[in-house]
Amino acid sequence: MTPAARLAAAASILDSIAQGRQPAEAVLKAWGSQNRYAGSKDRRAIADRVYKVLRARGRLSWIMGGREDGRALVIGSLSALDGLPLDEIEALHSGDGYGPRPLSKQERSRITAGEGELPGWVAAGLPEFVVEDFKTTYGDAWTEQVRALMEPRAPIDLRVNTDRAEVASVEAELREAGLSPEATPWSPIGLRLASEPPPNVQALDAFKAGRIEIQDEGSQIVCALAGAAPGLTVVDYCAGGGGKTLGLAAAMQGQGRLVASDVVARRLDNIRPRLERAGVAAELVLIGQNGGGLEALNGEADLVFVDAPCSGSGTWRRRPEDAWRLTPEEVARLHALQVRILDQAAKLVKPGGRLAYVTCSMLSAENEVSADAFEAAHPEFAPVATTPPFAAQAAARHRMSPATTGTDGFFFALYERTA
Repeated sequence: MTPAARLAAAASILDSIAQGRQPAEAVLKAWGSQNRYAGSKDRRAIADRVYKVLRARGRLSWIMGGREDGRALVIGSLSALDGLPLDEIEALHSGDGYGPRPLSKQERSRITAGEGELPGWVAAGLPEFVVEDFKTTYGDAWTEQVRALMEPRAPIDLRVNTDRAEVASVEAELREAGLSPEATPWSPIGLRLASEPPPNVQALDAFKAGRIEIQDEGSQIVCALAGAAPGLTVVDYCAGGGGKTLGLAAAMQGQGRLVASDVVARRLDNIRPRLERAGVAAELVLIGQNGGGLEALNGEADLVFVDAPCSGSGTWRRRPEDAWRLTPEEVARLHALQVRILDQAAKLVKPGGRLAYVTCSMLSAENEVSADAFEAAHPEFAPVATTPPFAAQAAARHRMSPATTGTDGFFFALYERTA
């Protein structure tokens, strides 16, 4: 493919991402399957352009006069990100072959006009309401938080299944496979791989045999902080893909009762092979939207782990396209859902038992505000202080982020039922 054809493909893919809800990675993979003529270097160059644009979308749209179509964003990226002069950009838009059509008069004027003075949220590369939330939460450090969240590609963290292997032996195995793992800074059972070049973890013997799982270090930490242990009755209330279910199961060492529940049957079905590969067991229970299906466990659980549905803003370094799909109305809806789920899950906790509230969000409305609402409605639950490995002192609530802990963004709060 010519450089111009690659630009046209990137613009088309960006339009497909904007029109749907699929992750950018899935859209890129589908495009590659449908366009076999594109070689590996072509696909890599197109993907790099797509992600470059997604991470700077707000800035590029501003430069192009508010346009958000793929063509405009790609043109803006050539000027603002690549620093190409107008004549070189025009050469890439000759309309020849499979390249993009020539620039319009408006497009030329937008490029020559330059950026001007950008509003803070535009320069940050996030929606305005998100930036305001970050300013309130992080104060003067908000720009550092945004930069770490949106600019780099995230590493790939692995959790070693210590029931099947030791960390040192897995590290040696990965090195023999041509990889360069490093110990994660905080989790003693984690290994970290660079995302470039992207490793095919699922093709590794260590993965197939259940000696490793892909799990961000932040996710490993919240599982450890929750306090699952052998002999307990533990409920993973919003099991989702099952990553934290496996983490809780590992902490229980095959002793006790682990129940994983969700409102979507397909998610539970997807957990089954993961449990089998890891050599652990859990009861899988489909529950209704109002929590029905777990009544037999009311007042019986030692630990209820609520990894609540959220915006996923803590994972935007992996999925930058989601930043521009989020609206204030969706955040408000998620907050109400989180409060309702916590109300439902609280019924399962026995006196002296604990409830862990977790999100992979960096927004206060889904974190502190939801936790505040739960505490106000449930005085029978007292906050429990924990000391994660990255903290200097104990606290009942913790935040993690790419800037502060080198992990995805997470929020964690722990409570004990006192009556």
